Amino acid sequence: MPNRAVIKLIQNRDFLTATPEKSVRAVAAHLKSYQSAAVLVVDPDDGTLIGICTERDLAYKVLAEGLDANTTPVRTVMTANPETIGPDQPFGHALHRMFEGGFRHLPVVDPAGRPIGVISARDALGLELLHFREEVERREKLTEIL
Repeated sequence: MPNRAVIKLIQNRDFLTATPEKSVRAVAAHLKSYQSAAVLVVDPDDGTLIGICTERDLAYKVLAEGLDANTTPVRTVMTANPETIGPDQPFGHALHRMFEGGFRHLPVVDPAGRPIGVISARDALGLELLHFREEVERREKLTEIL
């Protein structure tokens, strides 16, 4: 499993936030303009993470249900109290939690619960894929020896 710390993946990477009263249309426009798939919803008073809203939430909870995107606040369709991970945790742990939980985005928070980034399943297609291939090759060689 990849041991690189999550912080190494998210440092110098922007992420989107919104407050819970934002309309889902405003959130969707925000996602589109930044070509992002998730927005972290934060408490307007202390900046702590209270939810996450993804493209899937917008499609399933707004479009499929026929809600008015102009008047529906994001707090009604976000996933409240999402699982999170700390910045020093290994990326492999993040991938495992996403797989086990069936979600594709995992917010990264500081000790106070404020978001500092988001990990995506798409991140696994980078350096970890190369390491995975190397590990498979190593195991194949061991199998041949045994």
